[in-house]
Amino acid sequence: MSSRRATTIATAITGSLLTASFSAVMILPFTASADDQGPGSSKGGKAMDAAPAGVKLTTLLPEKISVDNSSKKTAITATVKNEGTKESGDLHLLVVGFDGLKVNSVQGCSAIAEKDLPPGSNSGFTCSVGALAAGKSKSYAVDATYDLSKAGKICLPVMSADGKKTFWQQGPVPFGTTNPSPNAPATPLLLGTDNKPVAPGGDTLPKTGVGRDVLPLGAAGAALIAAGAAGLYWSQRRPRQPLQT
Repeated sequence: MSSRRATTIATAITGSLLTASFSAVMILPFTASADDQGPGSSKGGKAMDAAPAGVKLTTLLPEKISVDNSSKKTAITATVKNEGTKESGDLHLLVVGFDGLKVNSVQGCSAIAEKDLPPGSNSGFTCSVGALAAGKSKSYAVDATYDLSKAGKICLPVMSADGKKTFWQQGPVPFGTTNPSPNAPATPLLLGTDNKPVAPGGDTLPKTGVGRDVLPLGAAGAALIAAGAAGLYWSQRRPRQPLQT
């Protein structure tokens, strides 16, 4: 998609933030349903740039997910919520995968080009949330795969419509288990737990990926995400910097 198309398509299409290299997304069937995931949690999240007065933004991820041991597929529900007393204004939510967790699609959202992904991530999607009224939320069905021989993390930044501010960011937060079940049909993973991978066909538990700390997030002056008029660009194309927690 050309840069010129990226600058004009926002006025013609709602529900997505497109960059010059975003591609269309096919929604794939999930191996688990939202009903299996337990309550939502904001674990691993924190406020970033100051939100407008009366607006309090947060995100929620399921407390548990289940990974099919044969297909490696899993389903995750990502929710953005306004817990404040006033309407939020237009927002964008990003869903970004790290290490063993790869985001394949997010319902109603657009893929981030590989060259625009943040350092250390392997996949990402951007979702046009629109304005959230006080107390309202919006949820997105995330189709992902999880390589259980590695640790896996997910990150949910909530941004202003122009991408210049990141109001809230959950993660990168891990999903994992300290009790792998390689011979079971599926492996349950818990939010906020470092995965303890099991070697394929073995009983040893090497720490593949666990020694790699959660990538830190950027502070207000070096936010994780910024956007230009032509679309989304990480850190406004400045030299790549590590994320901070």
